[in-house]
Amino acid sequence: MSKLFASTLVFVGPILLQLAGVHAEEPKTADEVIAKSIEAMGGRKNIDAIKTMRMTGKTLQGGMEIPIVIENKRPNKIRTEITFQGMTGVQAFDGKTGWFVMPFMGRPDPEKMPTELAKVMEDQADFEGPLVDYEKKGHKVEFIGKDEEDGSESYKLKITKKTGGTEYHFLDVDAFLTIKIKGKRTIQGTEVEYEVSPGNYKKVGGLMVPHAINTSGGPTGGATITFEKVEANVELSDDRFAMPEVKKPEPAPVSTEGAAKGEKKAKPESEKK
Repeated sequence: MSKLFASTLVFVGPILLQLAGVHAEEPKTADEVIAKSIEAMGGRKNIDAIKTMRMTGKTLQGGMEIPIVIENKRPNKIRTEITFQGMTGVQAFDGKTGWFVMPFMGRPDPEKMPTELAKVMEDQADFEGPLVDYEKKGHKVEFIGKDEEDGSESYKLKITKKTGGTEYHFLDVDAFLTIKIKGKRTIQGTEVEYEVSPGNYKKVGGLMVPHAINTSGGPTGGATITFEKVEANVELSDDRFAMPEVKKPEPAPVSTEGAAKGEKKAKPESEKK
């Protein structure tokens, strides 16, 4: 179940704001593709106006349909919850630290994430995804040229992440909509390849947001995530993303009842004479 949870998170974050657009003149560089993509999203002003987002839905993985809630807050906070066997698991990143709680794995107390998974969460916490302000974020983006994915002509961008790993983003040549992401990521010591295909775009807060995400590859073979409700600018406190303190069990109280009644400790037999 821990692999199921981890692989669900690997694929979600960067495509939450990869949005639909309109046909324009053909770009020739990575910066031109990105500029047209931002325009297609609704413009930088509308993108910046969204400070938080909550996505509520279900993930179908390994034959199981599992409720999922993903919450994001600028600039780099994310929290994902899944409910399994009546228990809620959490993975989150508060801007500096990644942590998790997995009661269905017998780990009910908050724990810091391993370094590899924390880097994944850091990527997912990027509110706009890696293309917007990519240089400030420390990424490198290259324009590979035109390609074809799932029968659609697309512009192909190669992204080398600051946190490690490489992704290829495919943007539809007409809508400047991300139709697929391919990448490699090290998970639990093993390098895995994955693909993400967002779809069913709907307008939320003036932007077009995917309400369906299909993934393949990864440790569990893939998943289908559908969001029934997406909310922009919901109230989310920073505490929502912070790792809770681990409650230490209180020591058992020492009984003083006997002493209060003046009872004496019985002497051993060797002392009775």
